[in-house]
Amino acid sequence: MGCDSCGTSGQPAGCQNNGNCLTEGCNKSNTFDWLADIPVAEEDTFNIHELSFKEGSTKAFYRNDKNLDLTTGDFVVVEGNPGYDVGEVSLSGELVRLQMKKKSVRETSEDVKSILRMASDNDMANMKEARRAEKEMLVRGRAIIGQLDLDMKLSDIEMQADHKKAVFFYTADGRVDFRDLIKELAREFKVKVEMRQIGPRQEAGRIGGIGDCGRELCCSTWLSDFKSVSTSAARYQNLSINQEKLSGQCGRLKCCLNYELDTYLDALEDIPKEANKLLTKKGTVYLQKTDIFKRLMWYSYPEDSTTTSYCLTVDQVKQIQAMNQQNEYPEELVSQQQTEKKEQEEESEEFGDVVGEVNLSTLEKSSKARSNKNKHKGQGRGKRKKRNRGGNHH
Repeated sequence: MGCDSCGTSGQPAGCQNNGNCLTEGCNKSNTFDWLADIPVAEEDTFNIHELSFKEGSTKAFYRNDKNLDLTTGDFVVVEGNPGYDVGEVSLSGELVRLQMKKKSVRETSEDVKSILRMASDNDMANMKEARRAEKEMLVRGRAIIGQLDLDMKLSDIEMQADHKKAVFFYTADGRVDFRDLIKELAREFKVKVEMRQIGPRQEAGRIGGIGDCGRELCCSTWLSDFKSVSTSAARYQNLSINQEKLSGQCGRLKCCLNYELDTYLDALEDIPKEANKLLTKKGTVYLQKTDIFKRLMWYSYPEDSTTTSYCLTVDQVKQIQAMNQQNEYPEELVSQQQTEKKEQEEESEEFGDVVGEVNLSTLEKSSKARSNKNKHKGQGRGKRKKRNRGGNHH
């Protein structure tokens, strides 16, 4: 977020760790305002703001008809249906227009309600009380669903700050007749009840959690566009098809399987096709594994009791494939490791290994020779100095 435009003067609200918690979980799905420091004329300011509710679990667009001076992080009171609600300004300016275009929301839509006023201390207290009441309502609501024997799961509840309406988020495999449930919930909690069905991935995003990577779930922090993930994405990346390891907390395939898929597909274009077996004069070798980015492929003879694997480069495999098409077969496979080892041996022979060829006596002789040479030089200098002194005396 752009700290210059933040209503909290750069200090994050929420856990009060001032950005040191490293989780960035005070508000889900934050939007970075990269236009915050660009000045805009007042008459050109876009009067629709993006607001987040329940720490980013829900986002919506609201019109600033009263021209309030709003910045990111401000809490405002907005129209509800019925009553009112309290939300936090998460985005302002031209980026809101882009977000509305991305989510196919028209500026003249009736769903874009108005911002009424800035939130007071009393409004904030009511909102916090509503958040505390949601936990008890969730437990009681699940008990009522169990009593009615409905095939559904209550995932989350979001209550308005005025305590007049509550949205119940649930997951279900099929259609559920919850008319009796709505009556029971309305009678129990004395609020207007709205049932909203969500998918398993949306449920994981609302509840949150820690993934196998040790970080917060992508769907609960920044990921809002859920694309389909298939097992072919795992096959392209040479991952074992283990449903338990490939599934996220939602029970579906992990969204992160798609993150590097395009990179693997580009690298796979250079890997030879139909290279599961190669023919040699010794016999047929079969492909065991492939390192896509190192461009290495491992082959082995099925009748080889030593289970020796031959590491070939992609160029070597293509060369053998071309030979097989012409009914030509190499004598035997030359592994890439063998080639590198041979090159290293040639380099070592070229430079030579002198370890062990020089002994201590050789070093002592060379040391004595140097000392004797230096001694003779010193004596020669002394004689010249004496002759010079004698010449000056006469």
